[in-house]
Amino acid sequence: MAKDSDAETTTPQPLAARLAPPAARDGLLGSVRTAARVLRAFSGGDGVMGVSEVARKLDISTSTAHRVLATLAAERLLEHDATTGKYRPGLALYELGANVTEHVDLHAACLPVLTTLRHRTGEMVHVAVLDNLEVVYVERLESHQMLPVFRRVGHRLPAHLTSSGKVLLAALPPAELDRRLGGGTLVAWTRRSITDPDRLRADLAAVRNRGWASNVEEGQPGITSVGAPIHGADGATMAAVSVVAASQRLRGNVLQQTVGQLIEAAAVISVRLGHRPAR
Repeated sequence: MAKDSDAETTTPQPLAARLAPPAARDGLLGSVRTAARVLRAFSGGDGVMGVSEVARKLDISTSTAHRVLATLAAERLLEHDATTGKYRPGLALYELGANVTEHVDLHAACLPVLTTLRHRTGEMVHVAVLDNLEVVYVERLESHQMLPVFRRVGHRLPAHLTSSGKVLLAALPPAELDRRLGGGTLVAWTRRSITDPDRLRADLAAVRNRGWASNVEEGQPGITSVGAPIHGADGATMAAVSVVAASQRLRGNVLQQTVGQLIEAAAVISVRLGHRPAR
Protein backbone atom coordinates (compact mmCIF):
# COMPACT_ATOMS: atom_id res chain seq x y z
CA MET A 1 0.00 0.00 0.00
CA ALA A 2 1.29 3.45 -0.89
CA LYS A 3 2.06 5.76 1.95
CA ASP A 4 -0.14 8.82 2.48
CA SER A 5 1.80 11.69 0.91
CA ASP A 6 0.69 14.03 3.74
CA ALA A 7 1.92 11.74 6.53
CA GLU A 8 4.92 12.98 8.52
CA THR A 9 8.08 10.91 8.41
CA THR A 10 10.57 10.91 11.26
CA THR A 11 14.24 10.03 11.32
CA PRO A 12 15.21 7.91 14.34
CA GLN A 13 17.57 9.70 16.74
CA PRO A 14 21.06 8.28 17.25
CA LEU A 15 21.26 5.84 20.16
CA ALA A 16 23.52 8.21 22.20
CA ALA A 17 20.98 11.01 21.89
CA ARG A 18 18.08 8.75 22.92
CA LEU A 19 19.96 7.53 25.99
CA ALA A 20 21.20 11.00 27.07
CA PRO A 21 19.52 12.56 30.11
CA PRO A 22 16.97 15.36 29.36
CA ALA A 23 19.36 18.12 30.46
CA ALA A 24 22.02 16.93 28.01
CA ARG A 25 19.51 16.62 25.15
CA ASP A 26 18.32 20.23 25.53
CA GLY A 27 21.88 21.58 25.75
CA LEU A 28 21.82 22.23 29.50
CA LEU A 29 24.28 20.98 32.11
CA GLY A 30 22.67 18.50 34.46
CA SER A 31 25.05 19.27 37.32
CA VAL A 32 24.29 22.99 37.12
CA ARG A 33 20.57 22.31 36.99
CA THR A 34 20.86 20.11 40.10
CA ALA A 35 22.80 22.84 41.90
CA ALA A 36 20.10 25.37 40.98
CA ARG A 37 17.40 23.03 42.31
CA VAL A 38 19.34 22.64 45.57
CA LEU A 39 19.62 26.42 46.00
CA ARG A 40 15.91 26.92 45.32
CA ALA A 41 15.10 24.23 47.91
CA PHE A 42 16.40 26.59 50.62
CA SER A 43 13.75 29.19 49.82
CA GLY A 44 11.08 27.39 51.84
CA GLY A 45 10.80 26.55 55.52
CA ASP A 46 13.45 27.91 57.85
CA GLY A 47 16.18 27.82 55.19
CA VAL A 48 18.29 25.23 57.06
CA MET A 49 18.63 21.65 55.81
CA GLY A 50 20.91 18.64 56.05
CA VAL A 51 22.14 16.30 53.32
CA SER A 52 19.44 13.67 53.83
CA GLU A 53 16.68 16.27 53.88
CA VAL A 54 17.86 17.82 50.61
CA ALA A 55 18.18 14.39 48.98
CA ARG A 56 14.66 13.44 50.06
CA LYS A 57 13.13 16.78 49.05
CA LEU A 58 14.66 16.71 45.54
CA ASP A 59 14.53 12.93 45.06
CA ILE A 60 18.26 12.64 44.42
CA SER A 61 20.85 10.32 45.93
CA THR A 62 22.49 11.20 49.23
CA SER A 63 25.93 11.14 47.61
CA THR A 64 24.82 13.61 44.92
CA ALA A 65 23.25 15.90 47.51
CA HIS A 66 26.44 15.82 49.57
CA ARG A 67 28.69 16.69 46.61
CA VAL A 68 26.47 19.55 45.45
CA LEU A 69 26.07 21.00 48.95
CA ALA A 70 29.80 20.82 49.64
CA THR A 71 30.57 22.54 46.33
CA LEU A 72 28.06 25.33 46.95
CA ALA A 73 29.50 25.84 50.43
CA ALA A 74 33.01 26.10 49.01
CA GLU A 75 31.74 28.88 46.72
CA ARG A 76 30.09 30.69 49.69
CA LEU A 77 26.63 30.23 48.20
CA LEU A 78 25.80 28.07 51.22
CA GLU A 79 27.21 27.92 54.76
CA HIS A 80 27.93 24.63 56.51
CA ASP A 81 27.46 24.26 60.25
CA ALA A 82 30.07 21.68 61.29
CA THR A 83 28.28 21.06 64.60
CA THR A 84 24.84 20.20 63.21
CA GLY A 85 26.00 19.14 59.74
CA LYS A 86 23.31 21.33 58.19
CA TYR A 87 23.48 24.03 55.52
CA ARG A 88 21.96 27.49 55.19
CA PRO A 89 22.11 30.26 52.51
CA GLY A 90 25.56 31.87 52.40
CA LEU A 91 26.79 35.43 52.11
CA ALA A 92 27.41 35.19 48.38
CA LEU A 93 23.70 34.53 47.81
CA TYR A 94 22.78 37.63 49.79
CA GLU A 95 25.30 39.66 47.78
CA LEU A 96 23.82 38.44 44.51
CA GLY A 97 20.32 39.16 45.73
CA ALA A 98 21.29 42.66 46.78
CA ASN A 99 22.75 43.33 43.33
CA VAL A 100 19.58 42.16 41.61
CA THR A 101 17.36 44.23 43.90
CA GLU A 102 19.58 47.25 43.46
CA HIS A 103 19.43 47.12 39.66
CA VAL A 104 15.68 46.46 39.61
CA ASP A 105 15.16 49.45 41.91
CA LEU A 106 17.52 51.54 39.77
CA HIS A 107 15.59 50.71 36.60
CA ALA A 108 12.24 51.61 38.17
CA ALA A 109 13.62 54.84 39.66
CA CYS A 110 15.44 55.95 36.51
CA LEU A 111 13.16 55.31 33.59
CA PRO A 112 10.52 58.04 34.02
CA VAL A 113 13.18 60.60 34.94
CA LEU A 114 15.35 59.63 31.97
CA THR A 115 12.35 60.05 29.68
CA THR A 116 11.84 63.59 30.97
CA LEU A 117 15.56 64.40 30.73
CA ARG A 118 15.70 63.21 27.12
CA HIS A 119 12.63 65.31 26.29
CA ARG A 120 14.09 68.43 27.93
CA THR A 121 17.55 68.13 26.38
CA GLY A 122 16.67 66.46 23.08
CA GLU A 123 19.78 64.29 23.51
CA MET A 124 20.73 60.70 24.30
CA VAL A 125 20.73 59.83 28.02
CA HIS A 126 22.46 56.98 29.87
CA VAL A 127 22.76 55.45 33.33
CA ALA A 128 25.97 53.56 34.15
CA VAL A 129 27.55 51.66 37.03
CA LEU A 130 31.23 51.05 37.76
CA ASP A 131 33.01 47.71 37.35
CA ASN A 132 36.69 48.09 38.32
CA LEU A 133 37.95 50.60 35.72
CA GLU A 134 35.06 50.23 33.30
CA VAL A 135 31.55 51.62 33.17
CA VAL A 136 28.66 49.35 32.28
CA TYR A 137 25.62 51.07 30.79
CA VAL A 138 22.48 49.69 32.41
CA GLU A 139 19.94 52.13 30.96
CA ARG A 140 19.86 54.22 27.79
CA LEU A 141 17.30 56.22 25.85
CA GLU A 142 17.99 57.14 22.25
CA SER A 143 17.42 60.66 20.95
CA HIS A 144 16.25 61.88 17.58
CA GLN A 145 19.82 63.03 17.03
CA MET A 146 21.58 60.01 15.59
CA LEU A 147 25.05 59.65 17.12
CA PRO A 148 27.87 57.24 16.16
CA VAL A 149 27.98 55.65 19.62
CA PHE A 150 27.04 52.23 21.04
CA ARG A 151 23.44 51.09 20.70
CA ARG A 152 22.86 48.58 23.49
CA VAL A 153 22.48 48.27 27.23
CA GLY A 154 25.35 46.29 28.76
CA HIS A 155 28.03 48.03 26.70
CA ARG A 156 31.32 48.69 28.50
CA LEU A 157 33.76 51.58 28.12
CA PRO A 158 36.94 52.63 29.96
CA ALA A 159 35.71 54.73 32.87
CA HIS A 160 38.26 57.53 32.44
CA LEU A 161 37.02 58.17 28.88
CA THR A 162 33.41 58.90 29.92
CA SER A 163 31.66 61.50 32.05
CA SER A 164 29.76 58.77 33.91
CA GLY A 165 33.00 56.95 34.63
CA LYS A 166 34.64 60.08 35.99
CA VAL A 167 31.70 60.63 38.33
CA LEU A 168 31.97 57.06 39.63
CA LEU A 169 35.77 57.11 39.94
CA ALA A 170 35.60 60.43 41.79
CA ALA A 171 33.32 58.84 44.39
CA LEU A 172 35.86 56.15 45.31
CA PRO A 173 37.94 56.52 48.49
CA PRO A 174 41.45 57.75 47.57
CA ALA A 175 43.10 54.47 48.58
CA GLU A 176 40.69 52.45 46.48
CA LEU A 177 41.16 54.77 43.50
CA ASP A 178 44.95 54.39 43.80
CA ARG A 179 44.63 50.61 43.97
CA ARG A 180 42.55 50.48 40.80
CA LEU A 181 44.69 52.91 38.85
CA GLY A 182 47.97 51.31 39.84
CA GLY A 183 51.08 52.91 38.39
CA GLY A 184 50.58 52.38 34.68
CA THR A 185 49.29 54.61 31.92
CA LEU A 186 45.67 54.74 30.79
CA VAL A 187 44.44 53.83 27.33
CA ALA A 188 43.98 56.67 24.83
CA TRP A 189 41.21 56.70 22.23
CA THR A 190 41.62 60.28 21.02
CA ARG A 191 44.22 63.03 21.30
CA ARG A 192 42.18 64.48 24.18
CA SER A 193 42.18 61.27 26.25
CA ILE A 194 43.71 61.52 29.72
CA THR A 195 46.45 58.89 29.99
CA ASP A 196 48.40 60.11 33.03
CA PRO A 197 46.95 58.83 36.36
CA ASP A 198 48.03 61.98 38.22
CA ARG A 199 46.30 64.20 35.70
CA LEU A 200 43.19 62.03 36.01
CA ARG A 201 43.29 62.36 39.81
CA ALA A 202 43.36 66.16 39.43
CA ASP A 203 40.39 65.99 37.04
CA LEU A 204 38.47 63.77 39.47
CA ALA A 205 39.15 66.21 42.32
CA ALA A 206 37.49 68.93 40.21
CA VAL A 207 34.55 66.59 39.59
CA ARG A 208 34.08 66.07 43.34
CA ASN A 209 34.19 69.81 43.99
CA ARG A 210 31.61 70.85 41.39
CA GLY A 211 29.38 67.75 41.57
CA TRP A 212 29.39 66.80 37.88
CA ALA A 213 31.82 65.62 35.20
CA SER A 214 32.46 66.47 31.57
CA ASN A 215 33.99 64.49 28.75
CA VAL A 216 34.87 66.61 25.74
CA GLU A 217 35.91 64.31 22.90
CA GLU A 218 38.09 62.18 25.21
CA GLY A 219 36.46 58.93 24.16
CA GLN A 220 35.33 59.77 20.65
CA PRO A 221 35.97 62.73 18.32
CA GLY A 222 32.97 65.03 17.98
CA ILE A 223 31.15 63.64 21.04
CA THR A 224 30.72 65.46 24.37
CA SER A 225 28.96 64.23 27.49
CA VAL A 226 28.21 65.42 31.00
CA GLY A 227 27.50 63.18 33.99
CA ALA A 228 26.18 63.48 37.54
CA PRO A 229 26.05 61.08 40.51
CA ILE A 230 23.03 59.02 41.57
CA HIS A 231 22.96 58.38 45.33
CA GLY A 232 21.35 55.43 47.08
CA ALA A 233 19.47 55.46 50.36
CA ASP A 234 22.78 55.25 52.27
CA GLY A 235 24.11 58.35 50.54
CA ALA A 236 26.77 56.50 48.56
CA THR A 237 27.17 57.04 44.82
CA MET A 238 25.69 53.92 43.23
CA ALA A 239 25.43 55.01 39.57
CA ALA A 240 25.77 57.98 37.27
CA VAL A 241 23.43 59.57 34.76
CA SER A 242 24.76 61.29 31.65
CA VAL A 243 23.68 63.29 28.62
CA VAL A 244 25.57 62.59 25.37
CA ALA A 245 25.53 64.87 22.34
CA ALA A 246 27.51 66.13 19.38
CA SER A 247 30.16 68.56 20.61
CA GLN A 248 28.86 71.34 18.37
CA ARG A 249 25.51 71.24 20.19
CA LEU A 250 26.70 70.74 23.76
CA ARG A 251 28.68 73.91 24.45
CA GLY A 252 28.31 77.44 25.82
CA ASN A 253 24.91 78.30 27.29
CA VAL A 254 23.41 75.03 26.08
CA LEU A 255 26.05 73.12 28.05
CA GLN A 256 25.32 75.06 31.23
CA GLN A 257 21.57 74.59 30.82
CA THR A 258 22.03 70.86 30.19
CA VAL A 259 24.21 70.49 33.29
CA GLY A 260 21.46 72.07 35.39
CA GLN A 261 18.85 69.72 33.97
CA LEU A 262 21.19 66.76 34.47
CA ILE A 263 21.89 67.56 38.13
CA GLU A 264 18.18 67.99 38.77
CA ALA A 265 17.42 64.62 37.15
CA ALA A 266 20.16 62.90 39.18
CA ALA A 267 18.72 64.37 42.39
CA VAL A 268 15.19 63.18 41.53
CA ILE A 269 16.41 59.65 40.77
CA SER A 270 18.35 59.64 44.06
CA VAL A 271 15.24 60.65 46.02
CA ARG A 272 13.25 57.92 44.27
CA LEU A 273 15.91 55.48 45.50
CA GLY A 274 15.43 56.63 49.09
CA HIS A 275 18.23 59.19 49.33
CA ARG A 276 17.51 62.09 51.67
CA PRO A 277 20.05 64.87 51.07
CA ALA A 278 21.19 66.90 54.05
CA ARG A 279 19.41 70.24 54.28
